[in-house]
Amino acid sequence: MSHYYIGADIGGTTVKLAIIEENGTITKKWEIPTNTDNQGEAIPSDIAASISNTLKEEAIDTSMVAGIGAGAPGFVDTTTGYIHEAVNIGWKDFDFGNLLKELTGMTVWVDNDANLAALGENWLGAGEGCTELIAVTLGTGVGGGIIANGQILNGANGTAAELGHVTVVPDGGAPCNCGKTGCLETVSSATGIVRKAKEAAEKYPESKLNAYLNDATLTSKDVFEAAKDGDKAASGVIAEITDVLGMAIANMAIAINPEKIVIGGGVSKAGELLLEPLEKAYRKYALPRTAEASSFGIAELGNDAGVIGGAFLVKKNN
Repeated sequence: MSHYYIGADIGGTTVKLAIIEENGTITKKWEIPTNTDNQGEAIPSDIAASISNTLKEEAIDTSMVAGIGAGAPGFVDTTTGYIHEAVNIGWKDFDFGNLLKELTGMTVWVDNDANLAALGENWLGAGEGCTELIAVTLGTGVGGGIIANGQILNGANGTAAELGHVTVVPDGGAPCNCGKTGCLETVSSATGIVRKAKEAAEKYPESKLNAYLNDATLTSKDVFEAAKDGDKAASGVIAEITDVLGMAIANMAIAINPEKIVIGGGVSKAGELLLEPLEKAYRKYALPRTAEASSFGIAELGNDAGVIGGAFLVKKNN
């Protein structure tokens, strides 16, 4: 009888891993660096070795593990675990699911990382029990996951709910890693917020953001804190990025009529400084009846959402 699931959340800098019980309790969690050298070819063997070592340390036999649920930042064929492209880690046409299966001897299920975060929040977090949910992750990029009629949406070739690549600046805008320009990811991600803040600081010589202009240490957190202190440049940036994001979510909401909209990722640590103007923008742009049905919340599982979603992927396939 299997008692454990393994969740793996592959990010641009770290791979988060966890051994999780059938009820969602995390027995052990840890992380390893994401080795992006040579188009990330060593990542599957790094994950397999780390899982093997940790199971030995925890005295858990592989026969007690029902499988591995892994999330990757990119376009995933969920039936095979084949990754068509994961720009931030260098994979292109990469047979990740089968490689990890061969290396570990375990059954492996793979999905997009933002979809796993949505599944995790839907199972045990801010979206618990919702059948209609939009999960947005705001980090280095912008990820989206949609649950409709209780099922995660993947689409015809794995690009459903790629909210970060909705065009919000037509005919121009900043270039995006996906090859397009003007994507939501170029505006409302942590990277986009910092870029916008540097542009704004140049127009407001008195802004405290100017202190960061000559070095690379400015973070989205600094921008939110400056806005909280009444800095005009920072406040303008937060107003702009929440307005654009609110409009994108309102447009997506028309498609599935969500009960809950969950905001996660590093930028969500700003809490109400982000949520209040974002929800206001969403309600401004959404169809009033759609807005009536939905509530906003900050993701509750934090950095564990992806690994918990990975565990759920194993659970629902067993």
